[in-house]
Amino acid sequence: MFYIYFLGIALGLSLAAPPGPVNSVIAHESLKSKIHGSNVGFGAMTADFTFFLIIYFLKSIINVYIIRILYIAGGLLMIYLAYGIIRSRMPSSSKGGNYIIGLIMGLTNPFQITWWITAGIFLVREFSILIIIGLFSGIIVWCTVFPYVINKFGYKYERYINIFSFAVILGFGLYILYSGINLLIKP
Repeated sequence: MFYIYFLGIALGLSLAAPPGPVNSVIAHESLKSKIHGSNVGFGAMTADFTFFLIIYFLKSIINVYIIRILYIAGGLLMIYLAYGIIRSRMPSSSKGGNYIIGLIMGLTNPFQITWWITAGIFLVREFSILIIIGLFSGIIVWCTVFPYVINKFGYKYERYINIFSFAVILGFGLYILYSGINLLIKP
């Protein structure tokens, strides 16, 4: 049962780590202070928690056929995110940020919204709550460790972060896509 929790941690880390607007602001703020960077990350994580709660309470009223389509869309989204991660680089500058900026960025981020409506609903419906606890544990680790690393070392470890994120997100994407197609072809 703990493997589901650790799977959630890996997924949380891989989702939090890819280059993007939130990590750009986290990195920029982390160069000033580790606390500033962490606050941006925790703001974005609060948006994730908000989306999780919405999905958790709506999961049982969504039509099964729509769930199948959402699984396929979620799998394709994860594969697309994996492709984007392996090709991207962490931006070197951004505007200022804090908890509220991270929260607003998270609540308005189309990828974050789409992820929870597709791949997130898959996790909530198909796994135990341990995977969600693990996912948020991974995000918390990222929000505390990433600002420290950026503050201390700059962008030195970007390539390794990208490779890890690519592998985990691609694997989940393929699994979700397979599950969606499998459910679609079942009578």
